[in-house]
Formats: sequence, C-alpha cells, structure tokens
Amino acid sequence: QVQLVESGGGLVQPGGSLRLSCAASRSIFSIYTMGWYRQAPGKQRELVATITSGGSTNYADSVKGRFTISRNNAKNTVYLRMNSLKPEDTAIYYCKTDVGNWGQGTQVTVSS
Repeated sequence: QVQLVESGGGLVQPGGSLRLSCAASRSIFSIYTMGWYRQAPGKQRELVATITSGGSTNYADSVKGRFTISRNNAKNTVYLRMNSLKPEDTAIYYCKTDVGNWGQGTQVTVSS
C-alpha cells in the first residue's frame, strides 16, 4: 500500500502562484502514473493533470498553459506548479496513483 501526503496549499490572490507537492511512502513510486485531481465545493472531483513514469503529461483544458505537473522519482514526489491562479481554481487538490491510492488533499483558495 502506497501512502500519499500532499502539501503546499494555501490562500493566494488571483494571478498568483502555488506549488503543490505529493510525497509517496514507497520507492516503487517511479513505476506509477501519478495524477492531480481537485474537488470544489458542491462539484464532482475532476482530473487536473497526469504524468506517466516516463514523464509524459496530460492536462485538463481548464489548466493548460497555467499548470505544470512534474515528478522527482529519487524523492518519490510529484509536483503541481500552478500559475495565473483564478478564483475557479479554488478546491481541495488530491494526488493519486494509477492503482487507486489517494492522498488526504490540500486546500487551495484563490481570493482577493
């Protein structure tokens, strides 16, 4: 069982930036495709971005050009760099492995 711990969320003004981190508990992290998801109040959880073990990435249309997913396999960590944040990016952000392990989430609030 892989445990995931997200960090880096917080309150930021519109147009600001944040970097989220997701640390995995096992060294076999490198074989997983990792994903970032988010859930806003009253809405379904949605996919934000994924990154394969080889580094190929995929993004939701709503974040393309603003968010960047990356990984450091030596540190068992996946990142989500979020730029040009908008109020509609406000949500709890979760990371997930492609075998169904979820983190506990980190809150991102974009507000002036």
